[in-house]
Amino acid sequence: MFVDIVKIHAVAGNGGHGAVSFRRAKYEPAGGPDGGDGGRGGDIIFETEAGLKTLMDFRYRKHYKAQNGQNGGSSNKTGKNAEDLILKLPVGTVIKDAESDRVIADLTEKKQRVVVARGGRGGKGNINFKSSTRQAPGFAENGYAGEEKWLVLELKLLADVGLIGFPNVGKSTILSVVTGAAPKIANYPFTTLTPNLGVVELEERKSFVLADIPGLIEGAHEGVGLGHDFLRHIERTRLLIHVLDASGSEGRDPVEDFRQVNRELEKYNSQLAARPQIVAANKTDLPGARQALPRIRKELEKEGYEVFDVSAASNKGLDRLVARAYELVSSIEKQLPQENVEETEKMRYYRFEEEKLFTIEKDGEVFVVKGNWVDRLMAGINVDQDESLKYFQKVIRKRGIIDELKKMGIAEGDTVRMGHTEFEYLE
Repeated sequence: MFVDIVKIHAVAGNGGHGAVSFRRAKYEPAGGPDGGDGGRGGDIIFETEAGLKTLMDFRYRKHYKAQNGQNGGSSNKTGKNAEDLILKLPVGTVIKDAESDRVIADLTEKKQRVVVARGGRGGKGNINFKSSTRQAPGFAENGYAGEEKWLVLELKLLADVGLIGFPNVGKSTILSVVTGAAPKIANYPFTTLTPNLGVVELEERKSFVLADIPGLIEGAHEGVGLGHDFLRHIERTRLLIHVLDASGSEGRDPVEDFRQVNRELEKYNSQLAARPQIVAANKTDLPGARQALPRIRKELEKEGYEVFDVSAASNKGLDRLVARAYELVSSIEKQLPQENVEETEKMRYYRFEEEKLFTIEKDGEVFVVKGNWVDRLMAGINVDQDESLKYFQKVIRKRGIIDELKKMGIAEGDTVRMGHTEFEYLE
């Protein structure tokens, strides 16, 4: 079964906690702090693999969690970093953030990698908090939580040429004849429920990938019939072969079929409608085709389309069709989408828009301080240790939270909530 879109939950590893430790030497009974930092949590990484063709593995397992970093130790020992969790994807997969629908990465090459969830930083050990006024800090930083995301994985076929048209016009038969692929073929609409791929080989070093796309009906741009499933798979193709039933065996007008399919493309994505097309007037061996062909050719060639008379059932005219398709594909530069990423070798990191460190809103009489930075800060604070709380107060004052609370009219004794912890505000 072909699976082309799934939703999964990815959680990167948490950072290890920093250690609280003091040197204990024979002649140094009151040694200074030597607590080491925690290790980094593992990232969630996707990597493309050439042999994969579907997203089937992700249908049965939805949740993925990377390992946590180890805690720091005494003698300034840093905890071990966790191993990254590397998940394999087919080439042609688009990764989206499920909440915002923003594209994180568009994986179009073999062995391409992208980090989708960063592991949490390890907490600092107490050796980092020693200062001229704090000689023996009795607190350390907790490890930071790893990123957590719901992701949508969407596989788009990387075909060079797509066969489009109404259901039951002969697309699957054409694919089977020119590529040797074996799609299921029967005489009823929507025989093809998922795209089929094949390689057309003209001669040595001359070939292209051909996709038989599921049939399109009116309203597909709104999801009617196979709708978006159809349209998603032709976004990558460089050339479209528009297959028509020249015989009118289904009781439809082939010219009107042609225009209706293109209207659906235009409504879904105007760039698709502008994609180069050639026309395969199929089923020319059936009664009615001879009378219809002159009108099909006249009307569509007048609009600038090349029309090829073919019969997939009797293998007539297909050589000319695929030869012309190869010429056109070779002349069309492959356009790859540009992503908002920074690339180091083949590792990509997605960069969302810069966000505010914090926002403050009121929930009844409570001042609520929110933000990813706030969550990370609270994860590193031990509220049961006085020294850790003093450090926390210093940080929020430096970052402007106290000033913002004052602007909002906070008074002594009011309650402030940060994360899952509530504090009483004191001047």
